[in-house]
Formats: sequence, C-alpha cells, structure tokens
Amino acid sequence: MEAKIWLKNYDEGVPHSLAPYPEITLLDIVRDAAGQRPDHPAILFKGSPVSLSQLERFSSALGAALFAMGIKKGDRIALIMPNCPQFVIAQLGAWKAGAVVVPLNPLYTGRELTTLLNDCSIETVIVLTPFYEGLKQIQSETRVRRVIATNIKEYLSPSDRILFTTFKEKKEGHRISLRSGDYWLKDLIRKYSKAPRPEVDVNAHDSALFMYTGGTTGTPKAAMGTHQMLLMTAMQLKVWFGDFFVDWDDVAMGNMPLFHAYGNAAILSAALVGHHPLALIPNPRDLDDLLDTIQKVRPALLSGVPTLFVALLHHPRIKNGEIDFHSLKLCFSGAAPLMADTKTRFEALTGGRIVEGYSLTESLVATVASPLHGEYKPGSVGLPLPDVEVLITDPEHENEVLPIHEVGEILIRAPQLMLGYWGRPEETAEMIREGWLHTGDLGYMDQDGYLFIVDRLKDLIKPGGYQVWPREVEEVIASHPAVAEVGVAGVSDDLRGEVVKAWVVLRDGQEISSADIRAYCKQHLASYKVPKHVEFRKELPKSLVGKVLRRELVREHKASR
Repeated sequence: MEAKIWLKNYDEGVPHSLAPYPEITLLDIVRDAAGQRPDHPAILFKGSPVSLSQLERFSSALGAALFAMGIKKGDRIALIMPNCPQFVIAQLGAWKAGAVVVPLNPLYTGRELTTLLNDCSIETVIVLTPFYEGLKQIQSETRVRRVIATNIKEYLSPSDRILFTTFKEKKEGHRISLRSGDYWLKDLIRKYSKAPRPEVDVNAHDSALFMYTGGTTGTPKAAMGTHQMLLMTAMQLKVWFGDFFVDWDDVAMGNMPLFHAYGNAAILSAALVGHHPLALIPNPRDLDDLLDTIQKVRPALLSGVPTLFVALLHHPRIKNGEIDFHSLKLCFSGAAPLMADTKTRFEALTGGRIVEGYSLTESLVATVASPLHGEYKPGSVGLPLPDVEVLITDPEHENEVLPIHEVGEILIRAPQLMLGYWGRPEETAEMIREGWLHTGDLGYMDQDGYLFIVDRLKDLIKPGGYQVWPREVEEVIASHPAVAEVGVAGVSDDLRGEVVKAWVVLRDGQEISSADIRAYCKQHLASYKVPKHVEFRKELPKSLVGKVLRRELVREHKASR
C-alpha cells in the first residue's frame, strides 16, 4: 500500500502536519482566553453562563484548596458526576494542583467503583450529590479519604435554583447530609477565592487524564494521556473543521459524557482551544432537554453516536417540525459505526450535515474523520488526520501490510497515542507494538486513502467456516423501511458451529415478521450471511454513549436457551 495515500485528498488548506506542537497545556489556553475576553461564556448551563474569567478564578481557587489539603503532583483525583459546570471547574482545578483527573461514570455500581478507585489508588473524589451516598457506602473498601461534594443547583440561575430546591432537590436525591470530614466544593472555592494558583510546575508532558476503557479484552484499564496529547487532539480537530466554525462565537453542544473520551478529550478540549461556549447536557438520553437547549443556544456543532441520530429521527417534536436545526453547521458521529441509511434520513429530515469519525480511547480520540469538502464515500469513516498514520495488516501475520481493498486489522500511529495503561505494562505492550496501536478492528483502505471499518476482530461470525461481519448485515437490515434499530451477532449452532442472529427494533406502528426480514436480507446478502434467527425487541442494550452491546445480546441469548 502506497505510503500516506490519504494526504492527496485532504481539503484545501488542511496541513499534512502540525508538528512541532506547542509546549503548552489547556490551562494556558484558558488563562490566555480569560485575559483576552474575561466575560466571554466558557460554559452554558440551563440558561446560566460561566464566563472564562469565572472558570479561571473558580478552578484556581479549587487548585489552591486541593494543594492545601496535601494533594501532590501526580496524585489521582476521581470525578464522579455527569456533565455540569462543576466537572470542568474540577478538572481544571485538579490540574492546577498538579493532579491527574480520573473521570468515572456516576452510574457505575458500588462494586465497579470500588474496583476502579482501587486500581488508580484514588484518595480524593469530587462527587455530585445524588452519587454521594453510594460513594460513602463503599469508601471503607477503598483508599478514599477526601470527599468533596457539589450540588447541581450551585450553577443554576437564581430563579431555577429556587424551583429546583422547592420541587426537585429532595425528590431526585440531590439533598444530602454531608458527613463529618467531607467538604462542599462551593465552600472550598469561597474559602480560597483570594488565593493564587498553586506554584506547581504543570508541563505539557505531565499526565493529565486517565480514561477507562475495555481495550480489546473488555477488562477496564486506565489509558494515560498527557496535557500535550489533549492539545494535539484539539488542534487536529480544529484544523480539520476550521473553516466551518468561528472561534469565540460558535456554540458547541456538550451532550456527550465528559467521563468518556469522546466528550472530554475531543469535545471539551476542542471547545477550549477554539474558545467555543460549551452547552452542557447532564443526561445525554434526555432528548427533550437536548432539543430545548438547541432551541435556546443555537449551536453550530452537535456531536453524538448513531443511536442519538436514530432517536432524533423518531422524536415527535422533530417529525412535527417544531425544532429548528438551521444553526447547526455540522453534526459529528463517532464511537460506533453510522449506518448509511441513518445519515441519509437525518440529513433529509433536518437539513443538518453529518460527518463521521473513528478512533479509540487509547488514541485520545482524534484519528480519522470524513473530509468536509472532499468526496463522501458511504461506509467510510474518512481520512487519517494530520500526523496520524494508518496501516492495514494481516491479523495472523502482523508484519504483513495488506494492499488496498484487502480487509485486515487496523493499526494506528499518532503523536497522541496513550502513554500506556496505568499499572499494566504487559497489556500496554500487547496493545502498542513498535509504536503502532493494534485496534482490534477490521477494515480496509481504498485507493484514495479512505478507511472503511468492517467490524471488530472478535465480533467476526464464522458460519460453516465463512466470514460474516455483523456491520454488513446490520447495514442491510437498517435500510428496511420498517426497522428503527438493529444489532447482529453470532450465536452457537449445533450444525454450523455459529450462525447469524439479528435483534430488531421496529419503527412505531410497523409490523413485519422474521420471515420478512430474512427475505429482505436474501435480496442483498449471500445466503450464509442471512440471519438464521430474528428476534424483535422494544429496545437494544446500549452503553452510556450509545453503542449497541452485541456481547450483552449474545449473553441474553445464551441465558434463554
């Protein structure tokens, strides 16, 4: 395969490289921006903005408080909260104290939290009040000795704060009794409001973020990213989409969870570098809140996963034309494959444009994306971004680079690849070999350098020895006019060893049979790819960022036998 064949298809003005990258951090970006435009909104939340100067002051105060508590450079601080202003303040404040931020999903069970808190030897946690009691129940099983709590209402407008306190605070579990020895975030910020930022040397190559990922094994591991890696990701995205967005003015939706690399390493970092106000949505599944916010803040960018765009397609307020999407310059889809039918229907319904991207937590998100002005190729996730290289190799002979159009494992080399997995040198060495990240994904590259994802290496189905990639079958079934969502995986079979099964969610008011689905597939697929089993469901199990959990579908299938 010709080296870097994708470069010839870059949009005009997109550089082939951004090296050398500046030796600065996102903290420097925020400080300088606050100096230029102190009153400019950094965060928009429920109609109440947090300005750049407030973000700078509040995070410096928290940094001083953490430093006074004894936080040392390199200590890990866990954030257990959904998207809210406190998350961003806490992340910047922890960095100013020299700490590494470990964002954790607030919906994790006690057992899951215990495992991850112990894995990173966490001693300090900043938690939103609804999750405080759950943390206290497991605290004795961990090393946690400092707990800082914060209430969502602290950054609501005065009128909304009154309504929240009266009608929602107690009912929704936000009202707590703080235990002796624990702290309120607002009290710490108030107490240290006059204190200067701690005199801690935070440089570009220090660890900044530990993002948990299952990698190729499914076992949670903390991918370690530095301050400069976050800046690299933001800069790559900025030049790729640069002429679409106006710095300072264009609003970005912050609906993807900040405890996930997509929301944090990509969206938050890019918003800070471009000085874009970030409109935060606490619950990414609350579509009415998302739509209300879009109407209020008129964003230029909406990021999501395919299931979000599917859900929006079926939302009655969109179907009825109540929501005006004209402010949107771009929708970005990542974290899972986007069906071509979803893209076509969403763009036709809303007038908004969707581009797709591909990456992993281990590469701090920015890796491959569709060009804005170049050719759109259905099924492709786009071209490698500046300073990113992609190889397709034989999964069984990893040193053998495959020619164009041949399917193999996708390997990535980029300056923002993780340092490794925290405390797991053997798994790091398995994931990154000779500077190349082994993604565990199957795909191919065409003659123009466009990358096509076929499937996960471990999701490959082999009925009777043939190879079937679930996504190929999903694409066909998703194009059926009666189908809303679909998941496909391999299940055991006495005769063929493994066969294809499809789990299908129908659109409202539609009724079809499994025979109809199979007949439709036979029109578009070889016989061995046609699902032997079709199960209709009201919904599919998904991760919090909207990926259909194929392994969970298989587990449920096995349990029902």
